Amino acid sequence: MTTPTMRAARFCRADGRLRVAEVPVPQPGPSDVLVRVEACGICLSDVHMIDGTLDCPLEEVTPGHEPAGTIARVGAEVPYWQPGRRVVIAPGRACGSCRHCGDVQGCLAPQTMGQNWDGAWAQYVVTPFQTLVEVPDGVPIEQAAICADAVATPFSGIVERGGLRPGERAGVWGVGGLGVHAVQIARLAGASLVVAVDPLDSARRRALEAGADHAFDPTATDVPEQVRRLTDGEGLDLTAELSGAGSALAQAVSCLGRYGRAVMIGMSPQPIHLTENTILFGYFNHSVLGHDGYTRRHLTQLMRLLAAGRLDLSRSVSEVLPLEEITRGVERLRTKAGDPVRLVVRP
Repeated sequence: MTTPTMRAARFCRADGRLRVAEVPVPQPGPSDVLVRVEACGICLSDVHMIDGTLDCPLEEVTPGHEPAGTIARVGAEVPYWQPGRRVVIAPGRACGSCRHCGDVQGCLAPQTMGQNWDGAWAQYVVTPFQTLVEVPDGVPIEQAAICADAVATPFSGIVERGGLRPGERAGVWGVGGLGVHAVQIARLAGASLVVAVDPLDSARRRALEAGADHAFDPTATDVPEQVRRLTDGEGLDLTAELSGAGSALAQAVSCLGRYGRAVMIGMSPQPIHLTENTILFGYFNHSVLGHDGYTRRHLTQLMRLLAAGRLDLSRSVSEVLPLEEITRGVERLRTKAGDPVRLVVRP
């Protein structure tokens, strides 16, 4: 049973404020489920929506797109799923009106929970049953929640979009909330060398603790020269840029070897300007790939890896906050106070 109302963090676009308010509990449609939220990550894209850097399409919305919890109620047409199941939610859905609709990957205007419809900085959230992935017994719910972006996005970017193969050499630029997981994923995928690049000393230490073989400060080191030294002049097979900085992507491309791929996973308003000349770019058959999101299948794979102990996210949740302290969490992530990996709200 659920109460008629619940607490939710509401963002108002008009005044840019985030407030915790009492609102009606959302009602699931025939193909929806109502999930009691037990953990939801705070993402930098949430911060950017609140500060106006990213556009909010709604006048008012409940943010939050990294949710996990327990099913409270199911719609009349929902198969398999039952109340009491622990689940993590893939937060994307198709727009429902374009000519390619039917799945999120084919949709021309995919939508995201917490931006296009109410998200999970709330006690309950409604989602289509097709977005659910079961959380195995023994997997902490906070770790399951952050998989729904902070882990799944670099996972799909490196393993699928970038196509990292066992024995290849990889580099990660930007070792924040996504980048530290990119380091782990590169090792998990069988990279024979993992290089991390970040100007922050704390981030470089974090990269080494996560399994990077080497960590370099791009402001103090000739990173391409170091990469050539470590690879006998051959360069890296795959580089992943996680910060959204155009200069970092340019450096990542300059570290590629023959047939190397650079995947741009980080996002920012910065334009992309590559420094490698077109002769070398073509001669070495380099690729630059944009990447965003993941599929439900990737989330399922991550749950299996967590349950099997192959992936360790025990150090990824820097703090768990009550809903009433959501503004403090947003501010802490904005200022990077205490250098958090991921902050999680527990409504």
